[in-house]
Amino acid sequence: MRITATEADYRLAPVQFSRLTRRGILLGLSTPQLIALTTGLLILVSSLYTAGASGVAWTSPIWGTAALSAAIPIGGRKVVEWVPITTRWMLRVARHQLTYRRRIMRPRPVGTLALPGDAAALREWEDPESGAVMIHDPHHQTLTAIVLISHPAFALLDPGEQHRRVTGWSRVLAGACRSGRIARIQVNERTLPDSGSGLAEWWAHHGFDDDSWAANTYRELIERAGPAGERHATTMSVALDLNGAARQIRASGGGMRGAADVLRQELLVLNSALRSADLIVGGWLNASELAAVLRTAYDPTVGIHLERHPDIGRDLATAGPVAVTESWDHLHSDSAFHAVLWISEWPRSQVYPGFLSPLVFTNGVLRTIALHYLPVRADAAARDLRKKKTELISDAHQRNRIGQIEDASATAEYEDVLQQEADLTAGHGVLRVTGLITITAPTSDELDAAVAAVEQAAIQASCEVRRLVGQQAQAFTAAALPLCRSV
Repeated sequence: MRITATEADYRLAPVQFSRLTRRGILLGLSTPQLIALTTGLLILVSSLYTAGASGVAWTSPIWGTAALSAAIPIGGRKVVEWVPITTRWMLRVARHQLTYRRRIMRPRPVGTLALPGDAAALREWEDPESGAVMIHDPHHQTLTAIVLISHPAFALLDPGEQHRRVTGWSRVLAGACRSGRIARIQVNERTLPDSGSGLAEWWAHHGFDDDSWAANTYRELIERAGPAGERHATTMSVALDLNGAARQIRASGGGMRGAADVLRQELLVLNSALRSADLIVGGWLNASELAAVLRTAYDPTVGIHLERHPDIGRDLATAGPVAVTESWDHLHSDSAFHAVLWISEWPRSQVYPGFLSPLVFTNGVLRTIALHYLPVRADAAARDLRKKKTELISDAHQRNRIGQIEDASATAEYEDVLQQEADLTAGHGVLRVTGLITITAPTSDELDAAVAAVEQAAIQASCEVRRLVGQQAQAFTAAALPLCRSV
């Protein structure tokens, strides 16, 4: 079949993701593995020189356990790699840091967010010019603003239009890399219970209310209707690096006002880039809109009432949860149970844009898909790629010296580094992408069923997901809340 030049230009090209780096410090061994093996080897050699064969036998449980813990995998990690996680978890249990209860009789300081854990240090700043609320993180030195985005159905577009919009979105991310002042971009796509307000608005504008039996019955059904389905909402959060933009902040007057001016300039540039990608910018969220987002994240059932009564429940000082209890593999807050999954493997083969459709259109599951983009400056990315290439070549020579068989995954990782280097030379940006999925359900049993459904959808999307353990509270803050938090 002959393809003309015009048809080739509009052909939707597949893409391929780089593999997750699993390279260790030496011969693919991680730091905990090296510590365990070194400890076991030192014990073995010391016992051999001091007590001979009997000493080796007597100390065999110690060095044998160290060797086995570095070699036996459990749940995708080696046994020794679970030691930091379980130790941190036990310390949190001993310090009673797994539960949070709001102190109702003690008001919080003005300007703080009523959030549990390390997110309690976040501060709010309302920009007097744009009216947007900006979140200041004093620990990570970032200032974050959130925008509401809407977009037509991507899956229903023709390949040429899909290719054009993908190219526009790539320009948005490339611009973030060239800026050098953006620390993180977070895109959240979440599902919420539908309150049925759309039916009420349609009846108010198009209905014929003649006080007849049919009209009264229809009106009563609409008023009594609960969640009629699900609706999708997409937000994009942009975090300004206060340290990286220190010079521009000082030029704008310094302090939070100067940081807000610099972030506003970045948002104006980003608005133009988003419109070029045919994304509809719904405006940057103000304090009341962000309060509704935070409250529905912890308590999704209240979202129906907030939508029907937009004048209540819109205060950031009370938007956080009333109670949070963290477990090993899930989180319980107010009226819902939550579990956070990590997209540990993106598609290894070539896929077309829209491959996440099985995850996005998972029916009957309340979930939030969070994509964290960490822009890397061109000079830093070039140094990192050179370092990775040197380490991969050194590891290959070391394996050849000891007679170890070359692994195909190492060869594929080296090819990924070469491809990234070629893309960087061609003018593209380099970003580190992390995908998190928050699943919400009213009961623990329904949560397990929803997690199983999302795992099946991830398989259809050619992705691999893993349930995070020992850090569900921190992962929930990073995945469900559009605050550009890290795990």
